Amino acid sequence: MLHILMAAVSLGLLWAIITMGVYITYRILSIADLTVEGSIVTGAAIAAVLITRGINPYAAIGFAFVGGMGAGLITGLLHTRLKIPALLSGILTMIALYSINLHIMGRANISLLKVDTAYTVFENMGLNTTTSVIVVGIIFVSCLIGILYWFFGTEIGSAIRATGNNPQMARAQGINTDTTIILGLMISNGLVATGGALIAQSQRFADIQMGIGSIVIGLASVIIGEVLFGKRNFASRLVSLVLGAIVYRIIIAIVLKLGMPANDLKLFTAITVAIALSLPVFSSYLATLKKSMKRNR
Repeated sequence: MLHILMAAVSLGLLWAIITMGVYITYRILSIADLTVEGSIVTGAAIAAVLITRGINPYAAIGFAFVGGMGAGLITGLLHTRLKIPALLSGILTMIALYSINLHIMGRANISLLKVDTAYTVFENMGLNTTTSVIVVGIIFVSCLIGILYWFFGTEIGSAIRATGNNPQMARAQGINTDTTIILGLMISNGLVATGGALIAQSQRFADIQMGIGSIVIGLASVIIGEVLFGKRNFASRLVSLVLGAIVYRIIIAIVLKLGMPANDLKLFTAITVAIALSLPVFSSYLATLKKSMKRNR
């Protein structure tokens, strides 16, 4: 059981990076960006191709981040310049990325079994694969929390947050909301692609289908993190995203251990997200019920 929990934590740390990307669009920009399901594969594809050609794994992750930013740029331009709704812009980019990712990989999947990855340096120190993934995950997640906390406290980062909070007021303050939306989408998908690159190296292959359902998993992690660990300030929210991704993976590991068929995982995730998103409604119903009961007394 301990091995299963350790594996869940290791995978949760990698998915936490994707969760941060989903959080930027969903919570900060108030956009449900489906580009995620394509950009995660883009990151994995770029990293896998470069690593198999002898490029340093960490450099490959950097190129994956740039590739993800390119995907976010396309979605941003479709939305801001061509005035296509954000949801549809993400869908169009996601569809286009399917073909682009196939061109990048040259086939449906790439094996990374006989090459060095980002975890090899720690494996050479005597750590097992799971522990190596946890160490790398902690390093990346810690660095990204620090960078994102700093960035969204700068003038540009504050402008992105203002755009998502109240775009009309942001424009009244002289903020070019089109630019901030594009930048937010680029950062978001860059993070998602980074997570995809790390996941591909962890599972030792990149596959064209690995992005299916990633937006729902990201949303589930965001909601679980907010519900269980709160959202008092921006720093605590970033930490809650990581904890939410880990808890989600632990939940999945437990339900699989209890005998849930793997085919039902997507259904389970969808139900979990639906319930979590409905919590405010249930809370208001309970509050109204309590008030009515007090009056009747």
